[in-house]
Amino acid sequence: MKVNIKVHARSKRESVTKLPDGSYKVEVKAPPVDGAANQAICELLAEHFGVHKRDVSVITGATNNKKIVEVKTI
Repeated sequence: MKVNIKVHARSKRESVTKLPDGSYKVEVKAPPVDGAANQAICELLAEHFGVHKRDVSVITGATNNKKIVEVKTI
């Protein structure tokens, strides 16, 4: 399943919120440096969807705040 997300890095809290248009707003505490925010996004989305973090990957937007993430489900 492919998910559109908008990321807020260096947030005060970590959360995943579904927006009315079907995309998600993801807030992570990690800074957007050396892929730290992308790794935190994958870990948080894996927890949210109940899958292993190896099953979540950023497809497009690795250096952008708007990303498409693939979540491999059974």
